[in-house]
Amino acid sequence: MQESTPDIYVSPAPRLARGVLIATLGSFLVIMLLNAVDSRSGPIELALAVFTLVLSFALQLGHSAPGSRNRPVRHRILTLGTQAVLAYAPMAIFQVQWGAMAGFLAGSVLLMSPSRIAWPLYAAIGASILVIALLQGRPVAESIYLGQSTLLTGLVVYGLSRLVELVRELHEARGEIARIAVVNERLRFSRDLHDLLGYSLSSITLKSELIFRLVPVHPERAMEELKDVLATSRQSLADVRRVSSGLRAMSLAHEVTTAKSLLTAADVKTMVVTDFNSPVQEVDTVLAAVLREAVTNLLRHSKARNCTVEVCEKDGMLLLTIENDGVVPAYQDASQHSGNGLGNLTQRLVSVHGRLTAGVTPGSTFRVQAAVPVQSNRSADS
Repeated sequence: MQESTPDIYVSPAPRLARGVLIATLGSFLVIMLLNAVDSRSGPIELALAVFTLVLSFALQLGHSAPGSRNRPVRHRILTLGTQAVLAYAPMAIFQVQWGAMAGFLAGSVLLMSPSRIAWPLYAAIGASILVIALLQGRPVAESIYLGQSTLLTGLVVYGLSRLVELVRELHEARGEIARIAVVNERLRFSRDLHDLLGYSLSSITLKSELIFRLVPVHPERAMEELKDVLATSRQSLADVRRVSSGLRAMSLAHEVTTAKSLLTAADVKTMVVTDFNSPVQEVDTVLAAVLREAVTNLLRHSKARNCTVEVCEKDGMLLLTIENDGVVPAYQDASQHSGNGLGNLTQRLVSVHGRLTAGVTPGSTFRVQAAVPVQSNRSADS
């Protein structure tokens, strides 16, 4: 089924910003055309003015396009040089009234040139209009006004062009954030589903095999084990509902009790040592998930006969340690989708500033240890 496209992908904001830029540039060009008409020039001069304005408008649109600064150096020099000719050459006919076109050039210089040379060139363009006006006999105040208006036009062109680019980048970023949010939610769902159901399904499989062996010889005990299977199945259904609704709270103390019961049923001698204060809910859930995954891996990937589960506070850290014997180095999970449980748990522990270590010890046992800072838990709980 094809996913619907979020509203942000069809938002008119980038097109609106581009439209404002084009309308502003067009307005400047209309003013220039009116100035040319007001100069009482002949038809040939007016035709030349229209041609020059249209060509300048096309060049400016190219310079104002997003990413124009990333074009090849030769291309930028050629287009800026052409725009400079179109900005200054017509002054021989239309006098300094044509100087507003230098404002377009000033904006293009800011858009297309590296910063170290863009601003000096920008200032030089404004100064050049001031000098040209003075050489043409304009009053000092008017000459300063013309130079200042050239610089102001350049800033307007530069600001609007950059605004168009920033709006486009913002909307692309919003689209990317939306996609990342969807991906993260899918990862969250798959991670929680793995953490919650992997343990339960392993328990159902193990107890079903035990029931199969007990039915011929101990039907009463088989019935008791069957009750546990039914209870685990109901818990699995509740877990699925909990994942889908986002309510993923788990209790480490409850999981310790459940893990001991399950391991005992699997004929694994289990020693539990607990000495800790109840952590905050988020940490409690993460450590409970670590315990579930460790027990699931123990049942699937080892031939353990002894297991130790220890939860304690040491050196400012809340430690959960699961260690078992019966390591099978050459074991390969026959399941096509064996999962990435420890990798998921590592990411979960990072979210609570913890860490996960797992591996074979020098004593040929397999140890999984999760460590979370105690101080941050207490401060979050207070």
